Amino acid sequence: MHKTQTINQLSSFIKAAVTPFHAVQKMVVELEKSGFIGLSEKHSWQLTAGGKYYTTRNGSSIVAWQMPSTRDVLESGMRMIGAHTDSPCLKVQPNPEIQSNGYLQLGVQIYGGVLLNPWFDRDLSLAGRVTFRDMDGEGASSLINFEKAMAIVPSLAIHLNREANNGFKINPHTMVTPIIGQIQQGDKQPKFDLRVLLKEHLLEQGLPVERVLDFDLSFYDVQGAATVGLNDEFFASARLDNLLSCFMGLEALLTADSNQGMLLVCNDHEEVGSVSAVGAQGPMLEQVLSRMTDTAEQKTRMIANSMMISADNAHGVHPNFADRHDARHGPMLNAGPVIKVNANQRYATNDITSAMFRQFATEVDTPVQAFVVRADMGCGSTIGPITAAELGVKTLDIGVPQFAMHSIRELVGCADVVNTIEIFKCFFNQKQV
Repeated sequence: MHKTQTINQLSSFIKAAVTPFHAVQKMVVELEKSGFIGLSEKHSWQLTAGGKYYTTRNGSSIVAWQMPSTRDVLESGMRMIGAHTDSPCLKVQPNPEIQSNGYLQLGVQIYGGVLLNPWFDRDLSLAGRVTFRDMDGEGASSLINFEKAMAIVPSLAIHLNREANNGFKINPHTMVTPIIGQIQQGDKQPKFDLRVLLKEHLLEQGLPVERVLDFDLSFYDVQGAATVGLNDEFFASARLDNLLSCFMGLEALLTADSNQGMLLVCNDHEEVGSVSAVGAQGPMLEQVLSRMTDTAEQKTRMIANSMMISADNAHGVHPNFADRHDARHGPMLNAGPVIKVNANQRYATNDITSAMFRQFATEVDTPVQAFVVRADMGCGSTIGPITAAELGVKTLDIGVPQFAMHSIRELVGCADVVNTIEIFKCFFNQKQV
C-alpha cells in the first residue's frame, strides 16, 4: 500500500467525519461503493455465503461484515476489529444562547476527557444532527455541518492572568464558552435563537423544515490535517483518537482479499464509558452476531471460533516527558502498532491473543511494540474488555502510538498507519483464529 495515497485517504476521511454521525455516514458511502448492502434492524435478514452487509444504530454506530464464502460461519467464526466513532469535544447545551457584555455565546457540555488547553484560540465550526418537523408535520432528521469558522474560545491575556503558565486551573463551566458573534445594537433586533439559525441553514440545503425540535451538535476545529516533519513522517489532525482506528479497520475490510468471515464494529460513546444502546456495553454487536446463527448454541460455537482486535490509539513515549512511561514499555512513533497489556484487565490482551497478533505482524514483516502503564499511574481502558466480557470472545487491545491524546489536535506516525492496515488485512485472511 502506497503511504502517500493512504495518508491522503485518511485525511479525507477525517475531514468528512467531524462528528460520530458524519463518521458513520462516510463509512456507509465507502462500504456501498464496495458492494456492501445496508440492513435495517427493523426487518428480517437473509444472509448468504460471501454476502457483504452493514447496519447502523442511531446513525453514530455501525457494524459491517462479510459472511464466510467457503465454510459455515459456525466453523469459520468471525475475525472482528472494534473501534469507536466518538472523540472528546465541546457539545452544545439544549438551551445554549448566552448574551454577555455585548457578545453572543453558546453554552457547552464537556464530552469525555477533553484536554481543554488546546481548545483556546482555535477556529471552530459546528456540526451534528438536527431533528425537525417538516412542512407536512412529520418528524425528520438531517446531518448539518457549517464548515466555516464561526466560533472561538479566546485566551485571557497573560497581563490579566499572570499564573497562566504556572499550572492555571481551567473552569470547564465558565472558561471554555465559545464566542460566536456580537450582539447587534438596536431595539428591533430579535434575540438570537440557535434553532432559527439551524432552520435557515437546513432550508438553504433544500430541506422542508417547519420547526427545529432538537439537536445534537459539537464544536470542531476547522484546521485540516497535515503531514509534519522533515520527511513528512508524522500526521497531525483532530479526532485521531479514534477515527484513525475506524479508518484502518475500514480500509482492511474493503481491501482484504479474503473469503473468511470478517467484521468491523465502530461504537459511539466509548469516551464516556460505553454504557448506552449504541456503546460497546450495549447489545448491538451481540444482536448482529445472533442473527448469523439459528440457536444460542450455534452462536456460542461461532464466537468460540472468533477473535476480536480492539483498536484504540496508544500513548507514545513523549521525549519531553519520558519519565511518564515505564522505561521498558515506551512505544515510539513509526516503530509499529502497540500491544496494550494490563494485569488488572483494563485491556483485554492475554498471552495467547498477543502471540497471535505478533504472528500476524511477522507475516507482513511489521514491527510490534508493547505498552504497560507505570505501576504508580492509573490506566485507561477501551472497548476491548467490555466486548470480551459481553461476548466471551478472545480479544486483545492494540493501537497506533500517538502524542497529545484527547487534544483538539493529535499526532501519529504515518508508517504506523500503513503497517497496521497490513496487519489487519493479514488477520482477516486467517483461516483459524
